[in-house]
Amino acid sequence: MPSVTLLAAAKINLLLDVVGQLPDGYHGVAMLMQSVDLCDTVTLRRADRPGIVLHCDRPGLPLDHRNIAWKAAEIFATRFLPAGFWEREGLEICIEKRIPAAAGLAGGSADGAAVLAGMRTLFSPEIRHQDTELSLREAGAAVGADVPFCLTGGLCLALDIGSVLAPLPSLPAEFTILLAKPACDVSTREAYAQIDGRFPALRHPDWTAATHLALHRNWDRLFTHCGNVFEQVIDGPARVLIKSAMREHGALLCQMSGTGPTVFGIFRDRSAAERCAEAVRPCAPTVFLCRPCETAIREAQPSLPRQRTEP
Repeated sequence: MPSVTLLAAAKINLLLDVVGQLPDGYHGVAMLMQSVDLCDTVTLRRADRPGIVLHCDRPGLPLDHRNIAWKAAEIFATRFLPAGFWEREGLEICIEKRIPAAAGLAGGSADGAAVLAGMRTLFSPEIRHQDTELSLREAGAAVGADVPFCLTGGLCLALDIGSVLAPLPSLPAEFTILLAKPACDVSTREAYAQIDGRFPALRHPDWTAATHLALHRNWDRLFTHCGNVFEQVIDGPARVLIKSAMREHGALLCQMSGTGPTVFGIFRDRSAAERCAEAVRPCAPTVFLCRPCETAIREAQPSLPRQRTEP
């Protein structure tokens, strides 16, 4: 049966600010998000049996309607395919995970975006022009706030709930990005509840100035304007140690991504990043070395080099 295999990229937040609460209860945010070449591999196959079948090589993740990839398949069929599609057609989704779960790296959203892109290839290849590209991102927003960015990639300013995007020049590929995840997970819902309790006292990064600097590729000054408000409300003893080690090894910027707990450091010197990776292992057992990338989803090559530096 016809199939497509895609690489779905993780993201980091160079800047994350919560600017208020919207009438529907969601939080308004201002973010600078950058794709990195740490990827899940998502394969979609047309199946003989009607309905959706989902496989994943990481134990513990749901394999039903609770999974963002499953939700993405359902909403694509609802918005772009004829009524009763799942009564006639079947789809098998296979996810090979590299992006850690509950880590602030949009691993689930990346998989959902790959499903939307893959279903377009398998079932509706005519969905290519600008209007339907926008419709695809709108469908992604109904699945998860980070999904539109995970369809777009590169570096973007994201506003509203994260679904209104303005593309910016991507960070140069010569930067090395070290991702270090402590041995814990963070609930996004609980993190936002903490924000609500402390919102008036938060220090907010200047996202308009940061966006201007990114637009002009003034990376050194941009890094001095970055920040993540969730670092003010989420306890992270390991984060303090990781950031200290990153600074000692020459990181240009180090901070938490998303609601955490992953901390990233941006380095000009890859060898310094490699030394730092070894230094942070005692407090961050999951470590990756990667680079910025200009696209969030791309077709898989015959082989994918391992980006993980852990055994």
